[in-house]
Amino acid sequence: MKKIMIINTNTDHYKGLEEKTGLWLGELVHFYDYFKDKEVKIDLYSVKGGKVPIDPFSVSTLMLDYKTKNYMEDPEFMKLLDNTKSIHEAQVSDYDAVYFTGGHGTVFDFVDNEDISRILKEMDKEKKVISSVCHGAAALLNFEDNRLKDTELTGFSNLEEQMVRKTNKVPFLLEDELKKKGANYKKAVLPMASKVVQDGNIITGQNPQSPKIVAKKVWSAIK
Repeated sequence: MKKIMIINTNTDHYKGLEEKTGLWLGELVHFYDYFKDKEVKIDLYSVKGGKVPIDPFSVSTLMLDYKTKNYMEDPEFMKLLDNTKSIHEAQVSDYDAVYFTGGHGTVFDFVDNEDISRILKEMDKEKKVISSVCHGAAALLNFEDNRLKDTELTGFSNLEEQMVRKTNKVPFLLEDELKKKGANYKKAVLPMASKVVQDGNIITGQNPQSPKIVAKKVWSAIK
């Protein structure tokens, strides 16, 4: 049986602000749900372990889709999100792939993270699948210098950040930082349209519309 580790944020507020953030729930649900009838075991992790906060906007009437709503109303699933393992405990050798979920919380606790750096290094050495969606690509900034040079990837774009009015609330713009690392950043022609990019063992999705396609590509790569 294949095994995937999913890594989530523990950050529940924008730094210095009262405004809440956290995991964009649909970006977990649509990836997780894709594997429900596959021979795959999924373990949920977070940076510190314990409860994963959910971005309230991601479960608002405007944003909440039917599938995500069903998972949110499933007490067994939500219990998993209340009791995640810390990535400090993660044994990379146990897993075939890692998936970094998004939500604005990730731009605070996915960066400059020694455990994420270790996970990336070990998985990359074994050519295991490294995947992310939306702001989850902030995790890739932990790669050692030059690893992302000319690598095709994607993540939440500057224009999308402007559209959701968070440009002045985040510590950096993800598109800019990925480009500074030398990545060959790609994005959909239209903002908020699904876009998934695969370059070798790295699979990335641009926004909340992309997790299911990321999951399909991860499955193709590990099965």
